[in-house]
Amino acid sequence: MRRDLSRLLRPSSVALIGGGAWGAQIIKQTKRMGFGGAIHVVNPKLGIVEGIQAVASLADLPDAPDAVFVGVNRQATVSVVGDLARIGAGGAVCFASGFAEARAEDALAGDLQAQLVAAAGSMPILGPNCYGFINALDGALLWPDQHGCRRVESGVAILTQSSNIAINLTMQQRGLPIAYMVTCGNMAQTRQAEIALALLDDPRVTAIGLHIEGFSDLGLWHDLALRAAEQGIPLIALKVGASDQAQQATVSHTASLAGGDAGAAALLTRLGIARLHDLPSFLETLKLLHSQGRLPSSALSSVSCSGGEASLAADTAHGRKVEFPPLTEAQGRALRDALGPMVALSNPLDYNTYVWRDVAKMTAAWLPMAADHIGLTILIVDYPHTDASDWECATQAALNLRALSGRPVAVVATLPELMPHDVMDRLLAGGVTPICGLTEAILAAEAAAFDQDPDPVPPLPAGPERDAHLLTEAEAKAALQGFGLRVPQGQVAQTPKEAARIALSFGGAVVLKGQGLAHKSEAGAVAVGLQPQDVEAAAARMQAGSFLVEEMITDPVAELLIGVTRDPAHGFLLTLGAGGVLTELWQDTTSLLLPVTETQIGDAVQALRIAPLLNGYRGKPGADIPAVIAAVLSVQAYVIAHLDTISEVEINPLICTTTSAIAVDALIRKA
Repeated sequence: MRRDLSRLLRPSSVALIGGGAWGAQIIKQTKRMGFGGAIHVVNPKLGIVEGIQAVASLADLPDAPDAVFVGVNRQATVSVVGDLARIGAGGAVCFASGFAEARAEDALAGDLQAQLVAAAGSMPILGPNCYGFINALDGALLWPDQHGCRRVESGVAILTQSSNIAINLTMQQRGLPIAYMVTCGNMAQTRQAEIALALLDDPRVTAIGLHIEGFSDLGLWHDLALRAAEQGIPLIALKVGASDQAQQATVSHTASLAGGDAGAAALLTRLGIARLHDLPSFLETLKLLHSQGRLPSSALSSVSCSGGEASLAADTAHGRKVEFPPLTEAQGRALRDALGPMVALSNPLDYNTYVWRDVAKMTAAWLPMAADHIGLTILIVDYPHTDASDWECATQAALNLRALSGRPVAVVATLPELMPHDVMDRLLAGGVTPICGLTEAILAAEAAAFDQDPDPVPPLPAGPERDAHLLTEAEAKAALQGFGLRVPQGQVAQTPKEAARIALSFGGAVVLKGQGLAHKSEAGAVAVGLQPQDVEAAAARMQAGSFLVEEMITDPVAELLIGVTRDPAHGFLLTLGAGGVLTELWQDTTSLLLPVTETQIGDAVQALRIAPLLNGYRGKPGADIPAVIAAVLSVQAYVIAHLDTISEVEINPLICTTTSAIAVDALIRKA
């Protein structure tokens, strides 16, 4: 159920319940922002708070307030929220802590949070354990501390679970117009994606930045991504937790390779949400999206009057998903006309200082760099803090370039502190993005050029927890073969002598495996290329309870890994990568969330570093790529058929030949 958050986030009246220093700040900050609606204080022990006469109870209010800050202790918060819901309030911010976040220290905390949600009913609440929100568009806020926001006519929305990070972000001095700052706290009732959906209803919001600690309700996130794409509102995320491992006890290579962050990365990619990894680039990306929108391409131009800066720009972009394409003939001719024969022409461009201080000539020299195929033209200018006005020529030329070209333009200070505030305001007003930091500029351009649309199909839900056990390799292969996966001819033997008889019936070299182990190679329970007469002795050395004897697959082009793990937070994670015993050493993998299509599988295979080998390296024959795709689809079909029981599936290796793809080892964990 989506709640109506319009009264809470865009209130005509606000109320404070409680008191103390926090309460006084609520009223002070609300007045300071120029809120034009009614302000009420409910507290029987207080007289006047920041010029507002307090009333003794909710019954004394003239009508039900739109937005209420509940600043009382956690037990009282539950009853107050219930009272607000009964009188028809628009919503509440629950400031108190000691709810689910304190469950480890207080066994009653989780029950108290459940009581709070029940008391709220359909009335939306933020928190508990949160600071509230700032609406800088309307001057409406419930915020118990200082903040650095100022009134704006349009701007970006930022949502975070961390109140402290929210305070810090409001204090940014990078010229970013913040329309909304919303803290989510415990998200006991109203989720982060639900709040973001509500903010999409405000046409003054230009982009939404999400500081995410964890996902819940994948369907809601999918709805958010689809709707934001329909409305053309870019979403970006700063997802924390890359260092955590979601699965502590795993038996497959897949799980150890995927770790805890791969699911989050795959989900964001599936949702078409660009990801940043630090607060400065997060803010600069929002600024770029606010002023330019999504970039039309990842092709960049860099303009500076220093060879050192040109080289620095090129190096900073190295390894990122942006490029500095060579100049076209038309660009070269125009630049030569503007700069003469003494300047070496390239992209990034060092135009020297021949035209410096001549605004008309600077504009003419920069204009060819903002060509139609360029997604963003970067003008590198570090303003002197001694007298920034001396660099007025650069500011005016940048504004001229934007006006004449109509293309996305950014002025970038390589050192963030060398971008003056007044210059930032002036550039933004003229449609030019001021960016503080060259690294931040490249990361922002990469994120703003991220053009993947959200997948129309939501990811498969992870479903309930399950107590999984390991199937034998023979059982796993038989199960997957039933869904179309090709496996070697093989039989299970209970004794070494029986293994030898089976090997003899195959009439050639065989593979012998001891059953019941997840990592047979490490345990010495795999022998390949055995002749039938050598099988009995090899089996005796393994000391296994049973044995799998299989035909030997020869002439491989490459070995791949196909793995699926149940990620409780993100669904079912498919990992494709270089396979075999050196899987962890190569670390050549890519991950997607199920379900996937043939096209998505093919793209993922081609994204691997091993792809040239699969395609036929240096004239050698390539692998049967359609057979590889079919193998992945077979694994997916098996997982979908067993969603409520499956925990893990792995094929390692999948032997890829010129005519087939054969799973020579398989692992399944299921309830």
